[in-house]
Amino acid sequence: MMRKYLLCAAATCAVIAGSTVAFADATAAKKWIDQEFQPSALSKEEQMSEMQWFIDASKPFAGMEINVLSEGIPTHGYESEVLTKAFEEITGIKVNHQILGEGEVVQAVQTQMQTKRNLYDAYVNDSDLIGTHSRLQLAYNLTDFMAGEGADVTNPMLDLDDFMGTQFTTGPDGDLYQLPDQQFANLYWFRKDWFDNEEYKTAFKAKYGYDLGVPVNWSAYEDIAEFFSNDVKEIDGTAIYGHMDYGKRAPDLGWRMTDAWLSMAGAGSKGEPNGVPIDEWGIRMEAGSCNPAGASVSRGGAANGPAAVYAIRKWDEWLRAYAPPGAASFDFYQSLPALSQGNVAQQIFWYTAFTADMVKPQSEGNNTVDENGKPLWRMAPSPHGPYWEEGQKVGYQDVGSWTILKSTPLERAKAAWLYSQFVVSKTVDVKKSHVGLTFIRDSSVNHASFSERAENLGGLVEFYRSPDRVAWSPTGINVPDYPKLAQIWWQQIGDVNSGAFTPQQAMDRLAEEMDITMARMQAADERANVYGGCGPRLNEEKSAEHWYANGGAKPPLANEKPAGETVNYDDLVARWNQ
Repeated sequence: MMRKYLLCAAATCAVIAGSTVAFADATAAKKWIDQEFQPSALSKEEQMSEMQWFIDASKPFAGMEINVLSEGIPTHGYESEVLTKAFEEITGIKVNHQILGEGEVVQAVQTQMQTKRNLYDAYVNDSDLIGTHSRLQLAYNLTDFMAGEGADVTNPMLDLDDFMGTQFTTGPDGDLYQLPDQQFANLYWFRKDWFDNEEYKTAFKAKYGYDLGVPVNWSAYEDIAEFFSNDVKEIDGTAIYGHMDYGKRAPDLGWRMTDAWLSMAGAGSKGEPNGVPIDEWGIRMEAGSCNPAGASVSRGGAANGPAAVYAIRKWDEWLRAYAPPGAASFDFYQSLPALSQGNVAQQIFWYTAFTADMVKPQSEGNNTVDENGKPLWRMAPSPHGPYWEEGQKVGYQDVGSWTILKSTPLERAKAAWLYSQFVVSKTVDVKKSHVGLTFIRDSSVNHASFSERAENLGGLVEFYRSPDRVAWSPTGINVPDYPKLAQIWWQQIGDVNSGAFTPQQAMDRLAEEMDITMARMQAADERANVYGGCGPRLNEEKSAEHWYANGGAKPPLANEKPAGETVNYDDLVARWNQ
């Protein structure tokens, strides 16, 4: 397309196909700083300095139109609806920030990697793919990019040390492949007002012999679910339930399990941020190696071991026995906001990404806040199963991160990198964090404005300021090709929900399919170095008893329901605040 430029009084303008758009505009930057980007970790002078850098760095790309893709959570809605406008007015680069379901995002990433066709110029892609990106080398190595051909478009005020999640987006080679954009943990959610009710506390203690409180183990969680579902039954004329989850046969169901559910039960090995040698997927990879050795118990993995089977069985049992009618047919996006109806006592597997929805006022249909908008609920660490041991991973943390594939032409990659940095910049991030409540910077979560707001966020600020947060981590580097392996999970778990297979049968099939898929990866790596020599190298099959005795899956427990154990929530928060 022919393009010509002219000068305007307030800003530089471009005439493109007969229309005039402003770019490189310091006046626009000041407007956005004054009217939208407050509060901020930076002074207004520092914000203007950072925006001036964006103005200058973006000049070669003014008038360009780029396409980026992310999943649909409030944080990305704000980026798509508000920050794209700010970025275009300030830099002259138009961004089409599309939002799709997480499964569709993963599919698009996989398609672009396979076809080498540039579908999108950047993705917010979960750090769960770090093992994939570091092996396949199909994404820009950001460490090399920032020091080399992307140096001229790398923000000198980016301050990588201020990010919480870069350890999760760093490959085994020590290089950064993804830049965190939003981060949220998988925690335990409960109705504190109900748990503080003296009548319920007395009745629970009389029946179970210990205090009603935040469950430390799955035994206590089950007791609490039973108590509210079968003993309390109804509050203020409304039927209530002791548990919430989802079970629809869809990609969400796979992430429901790979997001550390097996390791929360105790299936993996000791080690943080991920178990070594067995991770939260049940995949084995020896310390110091980059070659996955198998998922089946017979190959030294744990995906179909006693702890994993126990985890799936409990998910299925609780969903049927204690969740509201219809929950088994809900997907991820339907189940979590459903808590706002106010008829559920607790949820063992709840993402803090939904905090923004759970703090909406009663006028917007949220029945879990009081008339003043203060939450009647709290979040706390998730309980762990009977196979769990001290030193194991305790929960999952999602780190949605900007990822640019090498099939994106360099000039488009540079423009996308500018947008990626803009939406995570210190100028923008405190305000974005207030909208989406998915913290990525220490400077944001520690900002004074969140000290003021903390009492209205149900423990979110306390958790992210605590040293405990590092014990929650995403999928690690054992997973050699996330898109290929993740799609196996939901189909097999769906067969449990439908009743087609028992948990043991389903996990046997899952582990076998993962090993078959990894065997193909091994052949491709040995033949053509597809995974850079870090593809799977499967162990020879041996008996379960051999691996039970030699660092494989944990053997079955004689008693999978030890005594329930709880902790007082206020004592827990006091420990966080120390």
